[in-house]
Formats: sequence, structure tokens, C-alpha cells
Amino acid sequence: MDECRVLNELEGEEARAALTRCCGSTRWVSRMLQERPFQSRAHLFEAASRHWSALDVADWDEAFSHHPRIGEPNAAAKSTAAWATNEQAGAARSADDVRAAIAEGNRAYEAKFGRIYLVCATGKTGEELLAILRARLDNDAETELRVAVGEQEKITRLRLEKILSP
Repeated sequence: MDECRVLNELEGEEARAALTRCCGSTRWVSRMLQERPFQSRAHLFEAASRHWSALDVADWDEAFSHHPRIGEPNAAAKSTAAWATNEQAGAARSADDVRAAIAEGNRAYEAKFGRIYLVCATGKTGEELLAILRARLDNDAETELRVAVGEQEKITRLRLEKILSP
């Protein structure tokens, strides 16, 4: 329980805000708050995954909407801007032509799927992010939703880790 002490000891709105920084789904956050106290990291991550998987498309879209477009981390909410900037550092360091292609890909993705292109960008270069984006544009809507849900789950886990290890 000590390993989750930071998260378990947060109260009220502070706890809600911390979890919302990890995942923007209101229902996921509420379920995670009800699950506390977390007995271990394993319990925390199992609960996060279980509650995420139990949500519906509207909840997932709500979570996705809390992210800035790849290549636009400064568009993030103030509460997650620093994390988004760090997570998208590879895209930010890319050449102008790569950043422009990512911006164009973002527009094509949103036109095709009706939601923001979401990818766990941590540790990826702009070129890698562009290649992933282009490959995912070939997906059908159902496949792409499953991929995006998996990417949000990865992002959530990384952000929960940041809370546990400030």
C-alpha cells in the first residue's frame, strides 16, 4: 500500500484532478476513486485496465478529447500540458516537413474517423509517429477504435507511474 500512498492520500478534488490528468474519462475517474485505496501497483494497474475496458465509446471519446493533436502539445489543458510536451518531444524535434506531414495526417485522420489521432508518443521520433499515423489511416473504423483504446491505456499507465514516482 505504501507504493500507492501518494495517490491514496489525495483527497476529494485533488484526487479527481490527478486521475483526470491520467485519463480524461469522467466515468473512469469516478470508478477509480471508488476503488481506492489501492493495495499495490499491481492492484492500481489492474483496476485502471479493468475500468477502462468496461467503458463505452462515448467514454473513450471523452478521454481522447483531453489530448492535444500529435505535434501540438501546447494545445493540451494546463493540467497535462507539461506531460504532453514531454511525451511528444520526438515530434517537436522533427524537421519541418515531418511536422507538416503529421499535421496533414492529423486532419486526414479526424476526417476519416471523427476523433483525434491518439498514440502513445513517449520515446518515439516524429518520423515514427508519422509512419504509425499513415499505417493507421488504412484501418477500418472498428479496428482503429480498438487501437486507439489500447494507446490510451498505455498513456494512462505511464501517467499513473508519474503520479507514483514524482
